[in-house]
Amino acid sequence: MRNIWTIAWKEFKLYFSTPIFYIISAMVFLFLGVIFYSNIAQIISSASSSSSSGGATDLPGAVMLGPLLTILLFATPAITMRLVAEENSLGTIELMLTAPVRDSELIIGKWLGASLFTSVLVGLTWIYPIFLHAITKPNGIDQGPLVSSYLVLLLLVWALVAVGVCVSAPFKNVTAAFFASLMVSLGLWVSGLGASALSYSGGTGGTSLLGTILQYLDFTSHFYNTAYNGRLDLTDIVFYVSIIVLMLFFATRIIESRRWR
Repeated sequence: MRNIWTIAWKEFKLYFSTPIFYIISAMVFLFLGVIFYSNIAQIISSASSSSSSGGATDLPGAVMLGPLLTILLFATPAITMRLVAEENSLGTIELMLTAPVRDSELIIGKWLGASLFTSVLVGLTWIYPIFLHAITKPNGIDQGPLVSSYLVLLLLVWALVAVGVCVSAPFKNVTAAFFASLMVSLGLWVSGLGASALSYSGGTGGTSLLGTILQYLDFTSHFYNTAYNGRLDLTDIVFYVSIIVLMLFFATRIIESRRWR
Protein backbone atom coordinates (compact mmCIF):
# COMPACT_ATOMS: atom_id res chain seq x y z
CA MET A 1 0.00 0.00 0.00
CA ARG A 2 2.87 2.40 0.74
CA ASN A 3 4.27 1.91 -2.76
CA ILE A 4 0.86 2.60 -4.28
CA TRP A 5 0.48 5.90 -2.44
CA THR A 6 4.06 6.92 -3.27
CA ILE A 7 3.47 6.36 -6.99
CA ALA A 8 0.02 7.97 -6.84
CA TRP A 9 1.30 11.10 -5.10
CA LYS A 10 4.17 11.39 -7.55
CA GLU A 11 1.81 11.16 -10.54
CA PHE A 12 -0.66 13.58 -8.93
CA LYS A 13 2.01 16.24 -8.34
CA LEU A 14 3.38 15.73 -11.85
CA TYR A 15 0.09 16.88 -13.34
CA PHE A 16 0.51 20.29 -11.74
CA SER A 17 4.07 20.68 -13.02
CA THR A 18 3.17 20.04 -16.68
CA PRO A 19 1.72 22.93 -18.75
CA ILE A 20 -0.37 20.68 -20.97
CA PHE A 21 -2.60 19.70 -18.08
CA TYR A 22 -3.26 23.33 -17.18
CA ILE A 23 -4.29 23.73 -20.80
CA ILE A 24 -6.59 20.72 -20.52
CA SER A 25 -8.14 22.12 -17.35
CA ALA A 26 -8.62 25.54 -18.93
CA MET A 27 -10.29 24.00 -21.98
CA VAL A 28 -12.62 21.92 -19.78
CA PHE A 29 -13.81 24.98 -17.86
CA LEU A 30 -13.99 27.14 -20.98
CA PHE A 31 -16.24 24.74 -22.89
CA LEU A 32 -18.27 23.87 -19.81
CA GLY A 33 -18.72 27.55 -18.94
CA VAL A 34 -19.94 28.45 -22.42
CA ILE A 35 -22.39 25.52 -22.52
CA PHE A 36 -23.57 26.19 -18.97
CA TYR A 37 -24.19 29.87 -19.70
CA SER A 38 -26.08 29.06 -22.90
CA ASN A 39 -28.28 26.46 -21.18
CA ILE A 40 -29.07 28.70 -18.21
CA ALA A 41 -29.80 31.71 -20.44
CA GLN A 42 -32.20 29.61 -22.49
CA ILE A 43 -33.98 28.22 -19.42
CA ILE A 44 -34.30 31.65 -17.79
CA SER A 45 -35.58 33.14 -21.04
CA SER A 46 -38.22 30.42 -21.32
CA ALA A 47 -39.23 30.86 -17.67
CA SER A 48 -39.48 34.64 -18.03
CA SER A 49 -41.67 34.40 -21.11
CA SER A 50 -44.06 31.97 -19.40
CA SER A 51 -44.39 33.73 -16.06
CA SER A 52 -44.60 37.26 -14.80
CA SER A 53 -42.08 36.76 -12.01
CA GLY A 54 -39.10 36.96 -14.33
CA GLY A 55 -37.08 34.78 -11.98
CA ALA A 56 -35.35 31.50 -12.61
CA THR A 57 -37.54 28.75 -11.19
CA ASP A 58 -37.22 24.97 -11.16
CA LEU A 59 -33.78 24.95 -12.73
CA PRO A 60 -32.57 21.34 -13.03
CA GLY A 61 -29.47 20.59 -10.97
CA ALA A 62 -28.18 18.25 -13.68
CA VAL A 63 -28.22 20.93 -16.36
CA MET A 64 -24.43 20.94 -16.53
CA LEU A 65 -23.69 17.27 -15.81
CA GLY A 66 -24.39 16.10 -19.36
CA PRO A 67 -22.00 18.60 -20.99
CA LEU A 68 -19.39 17.98 -18.26
CA LEU A 69 -19.47 14.24 -18.87
CA THR A 70 -19.10 14.67 -22.63
CA ILE A 71 -16.15 17.03 -22.17
CA LEU A 72 -14.47 14.61 -19.74
CA LEU A 73 -14.93 11.80 -22.24
CA PHE A 74 -12.49 13.59 -24.55
CA ALA A 75 -10.28 15.07 -21.82
CA THR A 76 -9.62 11.83 -19.94
CA PRO A 77 -7.56 10.17 -22.73
CA ALA A 78 -5.36 13.28 -22.77
CA ILE A 79 -4.91 12.97 -19.01
CA THR A 80 -4.01 9.27 -19.11
CA MET A 81 -2.09 8.99 -22.39
CA ARG A 82 1.35 9.42 -20.81
CA LEU A 83 0.88 7.33 -17.69
CA VAL A 84 2.50 4.15 -19.03
CA ALA A 85 3.25 5.02 -22.66
CA GLU A 86 5.78 7.67 -21.62
CA GLU A 87 7.51 5.18 -19.31
CA ASN A 88 7.72 2.75 -22.24
CA SER A 89 9.07 5.46 -24.55
CA LEU A 90 11.78 6.64 -22.15
CA GLY A 91 12.71 3.12 -21.10
CA THR A 92 12.10 3.91 -17.44
CA ILE A 93 9.52 1.13 -17.24
CA GLU A 94 12.37 -1.37 -17.26
CA LEU A 95 13.93 0.32 -14.23
CA MET A 96 10.61 0.30 -12.42
CA LEU A 97 10.17 -3.40 -13.15
CA THR A 98 13.47 -4.12 -11.40
CA ALA A 99 12.54 -2.00 -8.38
CA PRO A 100 10.90 -3.57 -5.31
CA VAL A 101 7.47 -2.61 -6.63
CA ARG A 102 4.84 -5.06 -7.77
CA ASP A 103 3.36 -4.63 -11.23
CA SER A 104 -0.09 -4.27 -9.71
CA GLU A 105 1.17 -1.56 -7.34
CA LEU A 106 2.63 0.36 -10.28
CA ILE A 107 -0.62 0.23 -12.25
CA ILE A 108 -2.90 0.99 -9.30
CA GLY A 109 -0.64 3.86 -8.23
CA LYS A 110 -0.71 5.46 -11.65
CA TRP A 111 -4.49 5.00 -11.90
CA LEU A 112 -4.97 6.46 -8.42
CA GLY A 113 -2.80 9.50 -9.20
CA ALA A 114 -4.75 10.26 -12.38
CA SER A 115 -8.05 9.62 -10.59
CA LEU A 116 -7.12 12.08 -7.86
CA PHE A 117 -6.37 14.70 -10.50
CA THR A 118 -9.67 14.14 -12.31
CA SER A 119 -11.44 14.25 -8.93
CA VAL A 120 -9.98 17.70 -8.28
CA LEU A 121 -11.06 18.75 -11.77
CA VAL A 122 -14.60 17.48 -11.23
CA GLY A 123 -14.71 18.95 -7.73
CA LEU A 124 -13.86 22.42 -9.03
CA THR A 125 -16.88 22.28 -11.36
CA TRP A 126 -19.07 22.40 -8.24
CA ILE A 127 -18.89 26.18 -8.67
CA TYR A 128 -21.59 25.83 -11.33
CA PRO A 129 -24.16 24.10 -9.08
CA ILE A 130 -23.39 26.69 -6.38
CA PHE A 131 -24.21 29.46 -8.85
CA LEU A 132 -27.26 27.51 -10.02
CA HIS A 133 -28.46 27.16 -6.45
CA ALA A 134 -28.08 30.90 -5.87
CA ILE A 135 -30.20 31.97 -8.84
CA THR A 136 -32.94 29.35 -8.46
CA LYS A 137 -36.06 30.73 -6.75
CA PRO A 138 -37.30 30.38 -4.11
CA ASN A 139 -35.40 27.58 -2.33
CA GLY A 140 -32.59 26.72 -4.70
CA ILE A 141 -31.96 23.38 -6.38
CA ASP A 142 -32.39 19.99 -4.75
CA GLN A 143 -28.93 19.12 -3.44
CA GLY A 144 -29.57 15.43 -2.74
CA PRO A 145 -30.00 14.25 -6.35
CA LEU A 146 -27.15 16.48 -7.45
CA VAL A 147 -24.73 14.96 -4.91
CA SER A 148 -25.71 11.42 -5.89
CA SER A 149 -25.25 12.32 -9.57
CA TYR A 150 -21.78 13.67 -8.86
CA LEU A 151 -20.81 10.53 -6.95
CA VAL A 152 -21.71 8.25 -9.86
CA LEU A 153 -20.10 10.72 -12.26
CA LEU A 154 -16.83 10.34 -10.35
CA LEU A 155 -17.07 6.55 -10.59
CA LEU A 156 -17.67 6.83 -14.33
CA VAL A 157 -14.66 9.11 -14.79
CA TRP A 158 -12.46 6.80 -12.69
CA ALA A 159 -13.56 3.95 -14.96
CA LEU A 160 -12.53 6.02 -18.00
CA VAL A 161 -9.16 6.64 -16.32
CA ALA A 162 -8.76 2.88 -15.81
CA VAL A 163 -9.51 2.35 -19.51
CA GLY A 164 -6.85 4.94 -20.35
CA VAL A 165 -4.25 3.27 -18.13
CA CYS A 166 -4.95 -0.13 -19.67
CA VAL A 167 -4.83 1.12 -23.25
CA SER A 168 -1.69 3.17 -22.55
CA ALA A 169 0.18 0.12 -21.20
CA PRO A 170 1.29 -1.48 -24.53
CA PHE A 171 2.12 1.80 -26.31
CA LYS A 172 5.39 3.72 -26.54
CA ASN A 173 3.92 6.72 -28.35
CA VAL A 174 1.71 8.97 -26.21
CA THR A 175 -0.21 10.28 -29.23
CA ALA A 176 -1.08 6.74 -30.29
CA ALA A 177 -2.09 5.99 -26.70
CA PHE A 178 -4.38 9.05 -26.72
CA PHE A 179 -6.24 8.06 -29.89
CA ALA A 180 -6.45 4.40 -28.87
CA SER A 181 -7.86 5.37 -25.45
CA LEU A 182 -10.32 7.74 -27.09
CA MET A 183 -11.52 5.05 -29.52
CA VAL A 184 -12.03 2.48 -26.75
CA SER A 185 -13.81 5.03 -24.55
CA LEU A 186 -16.06 6.09 -27.42
CA GLY A 187 -16.77 2.44 -28.16
CA LEU A 188 -17.95 1.89 -24.59
CA TRP A 189 -19.84 5.18 -24.80
CA VAL A 190 -21.94 4.19 -27.83
CA SER A 191 -22.06 0.40 -27.44
CA GLY A 192 -25.77 0.73 -26.69
CA LEU A 193 -26.28 1.94 -30.27
CA GLY A 194 -24.70 -1.28 -31.49
CA ALA A 195 -27.10 -3.25 -29.30
CA SER A 196 -30.04 -1.32 -30.73
CA ALA A 197 -28.81 -1.98 -34.27
CA LEU A 198 -28.51 -5.71 -33.59
CA SER A 199 -31.96 -5.75 -32.03
CA TYR A 200 -33.43 -3.90 -35.01
CA SER A 201 -31.73 -6.16 -37.57
CA GLY A 202 -32.92 -9.23 -35.67
CA GLY A 203 -36.54 -8.27 -36.10
CA THR A 204 -38.90 -9.70 -33.49
CA GLY A 205 -36.52 -12.48 -32.48
CA GLY A 206 -35.39 -10.63 -29.38
CA THR A 207 -31.99 -9.32 -28.36
CA SER A 208 -29.00 -11.54 -29.09
CA LEU A 209 -26.34 -12.40 -26.53
CA LEU A 210 -23.95 -9.96 -28.21
CA GLY A 211 -26.62 -7.27 -28.09
CA THR A 212 -27.17 -7.89 -24.39
CA ILE A 213 -23.45 -7.60 -23.69
CA LEU A 214 -23.15 -4.40 -25.72
CA GLN A 215 -26.13 -2.92 -23.92
CA TYR A 216 -24.63 -3.75 -20.53
CA LEU A 217 -21.27 -2.23 -21.50
CA ASP A 218 -22.93 1.05 -22.48
CA PHE A 219 -21.42 3.67 -20.15
CA THR A 220 -24.22 6.16 -20.83
CA SER A 221 -27.10 3.86 -19.87
CA HIS A 222 -25.56 3.32 -16.43
CA PHE A 223 -25.53 7.06 -15.83
CA TYR A 224 -28.27 8.85 -17.74
CA ASN A 225 -31.02 6.34 -16.92
CA THR A 226 -30.50 6.62 -13.16
CA ALA A 227 -27.84 8.91 -11.63
CA TYR A 228 -28.50 11.75 -14.08
CA ASN A 229 -32.06 11.83 -12.75
CA GLY A 230 -30.84 11.78 -9.14
CA ARG A 231 -31.37 8.06 -8.47
CA LEU A 232 -28.62 5.84 -7.06
CA ASP A 233 -28.62 2.29 -8.42
CA LEU A 234 -26.33 -0.36 -6.95
CA THR A 235 -26.11 -2.02 -10.38
CA ASP A 236 -24.45 1.07 -11.83
CA ILE A 237 -21.95 1.29 -8.97
CA VAL A 238 -21.06 -2.40 -9.38
CA PHE A 239 -20.68 -1.89 -13.13
CA TYR A 240 -18.18 0.96 -12.88
CA VAL A 241 -16.21 -0.70 -10.08
CA SER A 242 -16.06 -3.89 -12.17
CA ILE A 243 -14.75 -1.96 -15.18
CA ILE A 244 -12.05 -0.35 -13.02
CA VAL A 245 -10.93 -3.69 -11.57
CA LEU A 246 -11.00 -5.42 -14.97
CA MET A 247 -9.03 -2.69 -16.76
CA LEU A 248 -6.39 -2.51 -14.03
CA PHE A 249 -6.11 -6.31 -14.10
CA PHE A 250 -5.53 -6.28 -17.88
CA ALA A 251 -2.99 -3.45 -17.55
CA THR A 252 -1.10 -5.42 -14.90
CA ARG A 253 -1.02 -8.49 -17.14
CA ILE A 254 0.39 -6.37 -19.99
CA ILE A 255 3.18 -5.06 -17.76
CA GLU A 256 3.91 -8.54 -16.43
CA SER A 257 4.26 -9.85 -19.99
CA ARG A 258 7.36 -7.66 -20.39
CA ARG A 259 9.22 -9.85 -17.92
CA TRP A 260 8.99 -12.74 -20.37
CA ARG A 261 10.33 -10.88 -23.38
